[in-house]
Amino acid sequence: MSADSPAAYIGHHIQNLTYGRLPDGSLGFAHTPEQAKAMGFMSLNVDTTFWAILCGVLFCYFFRKVAANVSVDKPGRLQLFIEMIVEMVATSVKDAFHGRNALIAPLALTIFAWIFMMNLMDLVPVDFVPYFAEHVLGLGHMKMVPTTDVNATFGMSLSVFLLMIYYGIKVKGIGGFAGEFLFHPFGKLMVPANLPLELVSFFAKPLSLALRLFGNMFAGELVFVLIAALIPFWLQWLVSVPWAIFHILVITLQAYIFMMLTIVYLGQAHESHDDSH
Repeated sequence: MSADSPAAYIGHHIQNLTYGRLPDGSLGFAHTPEQAKAMGFMSLNVDTTFWAILCGVLFCYFFRKVAANVSVDKPGRLQLFIEMIVEMVATSVKDAFHGRNALIAPLALTIFAWIFMMNLMDLVPVDFVPYFAEHVLGLGHMKMVPTTDVNATFGMSLSVFLLMIYYGIKVKGIGGFAGEFLFHPFGKLMVPANLPLELVSFFAKPLSLALRLFGNMFAGELVFVLIAALIPFWLQWLVSVPWAIFHILVITLQAYIFMMLTIVYLGQAHESHDDSH
């Protein structure tokens, strides 16, 4: 890579391929973190978008392939693996969601499989794709793991947040939805205390959902980058292989946690405080 010191190497690997308006007014890719920051909100992390869409397309392809060629007598390994995922998601929805909504199970399956595939990109050697992007495609940066970009995790959590609001109003009505903030947990006489407590709790849900996934995946990616930057090449496998094996658990667990919290939050949107007693 073009970086000539550990600090520059690490900085190079954790910067996204950002497209937007450059300081001279033209459109192009940012070459430094300062340029990316100067682009502001009206910019696009091209690598995050590309890999997230690719993982989504692969998810649809594999699941559709299995659904179109399902076999009862002689199921293949891919079919058995996907059936295991579907059964796990169905059980999770049945245990955690007590309302009636046909969207929840497909949404939970999509969230788990999509995030799992995006997280799985973290196991690709850190220099493989960036080297190809720089020397073949002429791109200065390339991050492969969309969930190490806080913009991606906040985008997913914001989608869940909007669904929470939508179903909260649809199921309870505007009055019932507002009452959740005004009259709980201390009753109707404590509205000034209830409102700030419930608002903080409500807005903390998408915030924690996004930052939990981002923080765990970014930390895992950073460990791989540190190994590559600070340890001689011939010794890297002694550290990176055990970490990769352990990281498989983190990859799966973070996808599962995001899915379960989504189910729980949407379940709360479908029930009132009175229903839970």
